[in-house]
Formats: sequence, C-alpha cells, structure tokens
Amino acid sequence: MDSEWIPPEVDSRRPSVARVYDYLLGGAHNFASDRDLATGLLRVEPQARELARANRAFLRRAVRALAEDGVSQFVDIGSGIPTQGNVHEVAQGVDPHARVVYVDNDDVAVAHSRALLAGDDRVTVIQADMRDPAGILAAPELKDLVDLSEPVAFLLVAALHLIKHEEDPAGIVAALREAAAPGSALVVSHLTHEAQPTKTAAIGKLYDRATSPAVSRSHAEILRFFDGWDLLGPGLVYVPLWRPDEGEAVTDPERFLVFGGVGRRA
Repeated sequence: MDSEWIPPEVDSRRPSVARVYDYLLGGAHNFASDRDLATGLLRVEPQARELARANRAFLRRAVRALAEDGVSQFVDIGSGIPTQGNVHEVAQGVDPHARVVYVDNDDVAVAHSRALLAGDDRVTVIQADMRDPAGILAAPELKDLVDLSEPVAFLLVAALHLIKHEEDPAGIVAALREAAAPGSALVVSHLTHEAQPTKTAAIGKLYDRATSPAVSRSHAEILRFFDGWDLLGPGLVYVPLWRPDEGEAVTDPERFLVFGGVGRRA
C-alpha cells in the first residue's frame, strides 16, 4: 500500500473492519493484519467475497432507486474505503446535483476518501463515530452540504452490526429518524444468524479481534430498526433479493447472510 495513504496514527497491527471489507472487494488499502483476518473469514465462509459484492450491489441499487425517486441528499454512515460504484457516483449518475456526505471513524478510510474527493464541492467526508449521531448531524461539514429540512437518505449499510446491543443501535436510528424531514429514507443492511447460526457465530468470534465486532441479529430485530419508517417493497430481504437488476437470478438467497431494506418517512 502506498505510504501516502497511511495516516501516522494508524495501528496497522489491529484489523479494521473497513480495511477487511476493502480487501474482500479487491482493494489495496489494507494491511497484513486485515488480510489475515480476511483469510480466516474465507475459511469460515468461502463465499465471503461474493457476499461483500452482493452487499455493495444492494447499496448501489438502493441509492439509484432513491435518486430516481427524487432524493438528492445522501449521508453514508460507516462508508468505508472508496471503491467502484461509490454513493456519489451512483447518485450523481441519476441527478448530477446530488450531494453526498461520507462518515467513517477509520483513519485510512477518511484519508483515502478525502484525497479521492478533493475538489468536488457536492461531496464531503466527516471523521466521526456512528455511535454519536448527534455529533454527525451537528457537524459543520454536513450542515454546509445537507439541508435537513428537505428529504435526505441515511445509509447504514453493513454498519449497525458493528454496534453492540449495549451501545444502543436502535437509538442511533431513532436519532436519525427524528432529524429526518418527511420523504427522507433509511437504508440498512445487517448480518443475520437466521439461516446459518453456527457460521455467523464463528464470524463474530473472528471479529472480536478487530476494531469493531460483528453482531448478528434476527429478522425481527433488524426490522425494528425501521420503526417509524414505511418499508418499501420487497421489504426486509436477503440483499440480492432487494430489487435485483433485470436478468439477475438468485439461488439460495439465505446463503448471503445479510438482510437489506429501505424505508421512507411519511
């Protein structure tokens, strides 16, 4: 990895969930510790790369659907390291005036995002923790770009399963909901143990040594994050089943281990 992308404060010895995800998606902004954890993950789940790509594809489809429905502001919380098909690329492909705020607490993700997006006045990057939604909403960078009196899409894609129960993930979503104007949207994808509890438990143990855990939840638990939102069709489903592109066929969707859904605020 080119040293210019490595902030001096980064601890390369501890795996980062953002950098593990980057590795699974074929990125280069990761360290040996991240690749070691990813290798363990691939032993537990040989299809981990396919699962990561399916989650990323769900993000792109959800953003495109919302942009086509008139949403022009997006806040991607837990955005990770930029890769192909980023939120601003998808949204601006539909609406060239769409504005996007990326939020992450990972130093490498933030540094790389800022370098990549420098000069784009419709996109900004905030270094913040999703456990502090009030701080995110009050950030000057967000206020400069996003008008919370107008519809905004909050994206929590592969994010809430990094939050332990005692850290109140439902409270995070509730704070965003209360700040959201009518017509706003919530996009969530989340690890589940519904179909393969033994496998997801093993994944959770692997992530115990990373910067964040991997907390799997049931369909009912994930569905509760959408309290106060009107869930769009087809509902909360395994991610490849959420409005697949024409011609895409999915077999054994439960093997993807992640539910995804999109809600709108009336």
